[in-house]
Amino acid sequence: MAQALGYVTKTETGGYEGTLAMMTLKKRIRILPNPAKESDGQPDYRVYTEDRVEIGGGWNRVGKTSGSAYVSLTFSAPELGPNRIFANLGRAAGQDDPEVMAILWNPRG
Repeated sequence: MAQALGYVTKTETGGYEGTLAMMTLKKRIRILPNPAKESDGQPDYRVYTEDRVEIGGGWNRVGKTSGSAYVSLTFSAPELGPNRIFANLGRAAGQDDPEVMAILWNPRG
């Protein structure tokens, strides 16, 4: 079952702003389009904390079964420990506003 690690709201510039909250870590984040993307391996979005530290990236994906577009996120920072955290942006449960998205933890394994 997916767990929400935070919530973001879509911005007018095509990015997202909100909060990433995990146990003792609570950070305001911005998920911004990556205008310098030159290859498929580079992220479509860069994830920054409120103090402009880059902590991850996001890639546009399309669901194999649903055909729906979504953003796959990867977080990596010393505060998060030695492993990367994988998540997806998805519709927040019980949310009527389509601009509000949940950061859904996607455990590997």
